[in-house]
Amino acid sequence: MDKEEDGGSIHLEVIELTKLNAARSPGGTRFTPQRTTIEKGDSNNSNSVSPIRPAVSAPEKQLTIFALRLAVLEKAATSLGTLGFIWATVVLLGGFAITLDKTDFWFITIILLIEGTRIFSRSHELEWQHQATWSVTDAGIYSFQAMRSSSHFIVDTLKSIFRPIAVRKQSQHGREVSGRNNNPEASPGNWELGKMPSRTWKSSDVPLLPYAPWVFVSRNISKVLYWLQLLSATACVVLSLLKLIEHNYGEVAKGDSDKKNRKSALTIFYALALAEALLFLMEKAYWEWKLSFCRLLEKVNKECELGDSGVVSIRRFFYDAYSKCVNGSIFDGLKMDMVSFAMDLLASNSPDEQLIGARILRQFAISERYSDDTLQKIGINLSVIERLVEMLNWKDAREEEIRLSAAEILSKLAGKKQNSLRVAGIPGAMESISSLLKPSRNLSSACDEICEKRIISDQINYGYWTFNHLGLLILKKLARDQDNCGKIGNTRCLLPKIIDFTHAEDRMLKDENVTHSQILTVKRSLQLVKMLASSAGSTGRHLRREISEIVFTISNIREILRNGEKHPKLQKLGIEILTSLALEENATERIGGTGGVLKELFNIFFKRGTGEDQNHVRIAAGEALAMLAMDSKSNCHRILKLKVLEKLVGALEVPFLRVNAARIIRNLCAFSGSECFYQLRGVRAAAPTVLKAIMSEEKKLQEVMLGLAATGFKFMTSEESSIVFTKTGIREAGLAYELVQILRKYKHPPIKVPRIRRFTIELAIWMMRDNEANVHIFKDLGMEEELEGVLETTSDIENFNIFSGTVGLNRHGTSIHSLVENALKLLGRQ
Repeated sequence: MDKEEDGGSIHLEVIELTKLNAARSPGGTRFTPQRTTIEKGDSNNSNSVSPIRPAVSAPEKQLTIFALRLAVLEKAATSLGTLGFIWATVVLLGGFAITLDKTDFWFITIILLIEGTRIFSRSHELEWQHQATWSVTDAGIYSFQAMRSSSHFIVDTLKSIFRPIAVRKQSQHGREVSGRNNNPEASPGNWELGKMPSRTWKSSDVPLLPYAPWVFVSRNISKVLYWLQLLSATACVVLSLLKLIEHNYGEVAKGDSDKKNRKSALTIFYALALAEALLFLMEKAYWEWKLSFCRLLEKVNKECELGDSGVVSIRRFFYDAYSKCVNGSIFDGLKMDMVSFAMDLLASNSPDEQLIGARILRQFAISERYSDDTLQKIGINLSVIERLVEMLNWKDAREEEIRLSAAEILSKLAGKKQNSLRVAGIPGAMESISSLLKPSRNLSSACDEICEKRIISDQINYGYWTFNHLGLLILKKLARDQDNCGKIGNTRCLLPKIIDFTHAEDRMLKDENVTHSQILTVKRSLQLVKMLASSAGSTGRHLRREISEIVFTISNIREILRNGEKHPKLQKLGIEILTSLALEENATERIGGTGGVLKELFNIFFKRGTGEDQNHVRIAAGEALAMLAMDSKSNCHRILKLKVLEKLVGALEVPFLRVNAARIIRNLCAFSGSECFYQLRGVRAAAPTVLKAIMSEEKKLQEVMLGLAATGFKFMTSEESSIVFTKTGIREAGLAYELVQILRKYKHPPIKVPRIRRFTIELAIWMMRDNEANVHIFKDLGMEEELEGVLETTSDIENFNIFSGTVGLNRHGTSIHSLVENALKLLGRQ
């Protein structure tokens, strides 16, 4: 279902999720500062270069060049016709009107009338063809091929004229509110049965005469004009050929100067008339060949991937291009393209045209071949984006497809960072996107109660869950930008809606046959909440406070932790949300005070799983527990009541758990208070493991073990510590040497292990206080010089326990500078 999530591209979703993780937590933890990184794969980053895709030729170019060629023939025929008309009126009727033979006079008169009729009908045919395509279903039924059906057309017309009025009664009421659908089983996609009511006539349904309305409805006039042109041109060819073949223009007497040029003048006229009619018939033959036999419209529609209904859109585009070539310069039609054409239709007031435009833009936006160019054109057209955002508020069931198309286009558009900023910058955009979400809990008017949840399912005529999915997807893509996160948080009632979608009942989580769309909804909402909660700066603090204050947030996540064993990805997302919320002191207390959360986190942390996904969940649970125990005396007491200290000590031996296990134990030792001294005596069992890790490991694991030793070894007496050193085979002098080497190795505070120098100095202070002999050992090893070097290179990064981006949170009680001075005093410096 990830394919549904992003318009049919699983690969894109994986890439985007990777970018998001990299941008939000490059180090994978809240215990290290996170530098601002340039996303190499972000096509919207000005410092990055997008991968070059092979150029794709626009299929509609076949239509525009075809329209140009037709226009050349049409204008050539019209020019010859105009010249023939002038020749006949000025030369023949003006100069030889009296001397013309009777048959020539009537032939010329008939040809002029025929040509006048054809030119008039030609000038209006395109207008009627446009009107015929205003109705989506009508344009599909009365296609150009059906328009030419020879024998059936005449027969059906006669039948319609003499059909009883009772049978035609329904068609006579074209002004009645259209779109009434009394059939409850009608599908929402049936546009003709479910159109919006209109107070005006629809031009394609206008009955020009009160009788025989089927014939005189405007959409059929183009058929009449089409056949009238063919008959006119054919008659002109026949009449011209008769006179040119006979070549009998009457006798000219000798010396009759008035008639001596009559023959030449008539020959020229009949030749012009014949050439003009033949050019027109050639144009029609070329038209029929390309559209009927080569099926150009269907071919272009297939290349555009518009589906069965796309022929309507292609036909409408072709008519527009042809009209521009005929009415203006022959090159005007070449400037048209399907995307611009669709954007113009989207701005129309006609529901049919809006639907055509929305369908084209939607299909091009999700097409792998055309999406880049389409989204680029939409992205730079603010009026189109505003129109799409406006359509999100159209909740009438008869406008469902337009609204759905607009939502899908925006979901693709929001995938580009610059475009997402434009979307979010439109006034009311967040409220419009929020309107897509229909939560299962309504806001109660009473201040002392909360409405119960109810099941929301797709109705026969409306798909609420589809819009829920798209709304969450759009918000998730917009939330990649921190400014947008702030706008989401400030939108009225939006956060409660999002949190409501994180609710998953136990039967849904445990049922193996649950529909993937239900899990997808929960997943998207959790992803969105995670992105909001992990925001940095004042925006992040505000969002975390708002999210944690919603009473369902933590309890919904607890149910996922408790019953979501079959969905480790959901569990991991929920845990990461708790980790981010724990950055705020009040949220930390709320999480710890919610019954069962700490217990479920420990159950996951200690649970033995064989799958890679389960191991990632256990790591995330460990980080969340370390965050919840950080500087929270009450949470430390709650953890100790769970009697998990022995298991935590055992977890120090598990490779992928040992880092977080060490953090949890250290925080318990540091923040539980003196009243828990005896409960924490069990930490002594971890001493051998901790010492060995300090001596043999490096980087992150070495840092957390140094921190655990600095706080955990305080629970041992001098005698007990000596026994531990003897048992492990590690001499105190060896440990002192290792500590000095660590300070020499890290001359400057490192980003990956920002507390390693602090923990090293804290452990050295404990050793010197535990055994005075260690003071001399450190002096001999040059500890004083290294400490003085630390004084010269201290940084504020070493004074914090956790970080939100590049902002330090939870400052240590003792600064690194004070620790160094304390250590120097123990070494004999005042």
